[in-house]
Amino acid sequence: MTNEQKRLFILDTNVLMHDPMALFNFEEHDVFIPMTVLEELDAGKKGMSEVSRNVRETNRLIDQIINNANFNEIKLGLPLERIHPGKKIGHVHLGKLYFETEPLLVELPISLPSHKADNHILQTGLALKEHYPDRNVTLVTKDINMRIKSSAVGLHSEDYYNDQVLEDADLLYTGWETLPAHFFEDNGKNMKSWQEGSRTFYELDVDQECTWYPNECLVSENDAGFKAIVRSVGNGKATLEYLADYGTGSNGVWGIETRNPEQNMAMNFLMDPDIDFVSLLGIAGTGKTLLALAAGLEQTLDLNLYNEIIMTRATIPIGEDIGFLPGTEEEKMTPWMGALMDNLEVLTGAESTNSQEWEKESTQFLLSKRIKVKSLNFMRGRTFQNKFIILDEAQNLTPKQMKTLITRAGEGTKIICIGNIGQIDSPYLSETTSGLTYVVDRFKDWEHGAHITLQQGERSRLALFASDTL
Repeated sequence: MTNEQKRLFILDTNVLMHDPMALFNFEEHDVFIPMTVLEELDAGKKGMSEVSRNVRETNRLIDQIINNANFNEIKLGLPLERIHPGKKIGHVHLGKLYFETEPLLVELPISLPSHKADNHILQTGLALKEHYPDRNVTLVTKDINMRIKSSAVGLHSEDYYNDQVLEDADLLYTGWETLPAHFFEDNGKNMKSWQEGSRTFYELDVDQECTWYPNECLVSENDAGFKAIVRSVGNGKATLEYLADYGTGSNGVWGIETRNPEQNMAMNFLMDPDIDFVSLLGIAGTGKTLLALAAGLEQTLDLNLYNEIIMTRATIPIGEDIGFLPGTEEEKMTPWMGALMDNLEVLTGAESTNSQEWEKESTQFLLSKRIKVKSLNFMRGRTFQNKFIILDEAQNLTPKQMKTLITRAGEGTKIICIGNIGQIDSPYLSETTSGLTYVVDRFKDWEHGAHITLQQGERSRLALFASDTL
């Protein structure tokens, strides 16, 4: 290996399983793949899970990079610029791809047996560090324990940061902001207002430093209680629409009344047919699933805007097959759908002692015909027309999985993504790399997308106290 100015990145298997394009994301620096990683990729190529698909894509990319190269060419390193799928290289200069073409061995501590795959990768990294003392050798892995062991044996390691949406989850767009106390004094004279049916609109001048996004909610601090949605912003003008109030009995949606300003903002977006994508973030008990189901039932059964509600969620392990045991897809997904059943009981009044048994059964039968439970595994390649899709536990999806699911939407379909980035179960995702964080950040500029972060729990005073104090 030459050119000592370049860094040398050793890729762990989980990086390539997570993102096959990681090979091309290290700019001018060189990439090294240990033989153990190739063995693990070979073992993980079978199956229909997202991980298996990523492995097969990685194998195809590596095969194209090799492209009949002889052993000496492989030993000297293959330029990554010979293939870069999906985009032109332009002025970007990529490094070389190296493989473990000869044994690279150093002594490991006795506590780290060399027959384990992870420890062999550490052994390879330490050997490269010893062989090229002037190069910055770095192990890139999404496995926290691997990074800990790497530090313990003296090998520098890093997480794979290319898929990180934000540096800090606290910077994530919330979907609403509070107007300054003097907002009306500064803008009242130049503000225009008009009505279109029951809707009230305002137009005002804004400067180039205005940071409002389409469909962002604005709430005033003063006693007027002004609450509006930014419908458009640009060319020095902003158009606002006054928020509808779903907190009173007459305006409730399927018997559900919003209990706080954030829930009311969310319901405005859920009930707006011009918004095709809504993301709802919040801790447990903020009402995310209940609001989405109520809005879906109202628009499917009463308004006939959609012909079916599809409810799904990310199961852990992500993308694994739901099994070959007897039963339909919905029956197999039932253990994962406790939240759906709990919220349907609230919406249908199943817990009420005043309801007749036949009324409960007939309501449940009706809903079963219009609400379908689907597994994420069977959504690839499909197109959903005029559906109201609720994707629960979306924080456990990768950005690539999220893209795969959202692109299933056909004409007239609305997608609701629900999750809590503080409760991520996937071992290789964090608050800043979750697919839910990804779509919230990427959709904030789109006029047909909306997001709200719910902060106030409404489950019960016990749940609220436990959330705050435990």
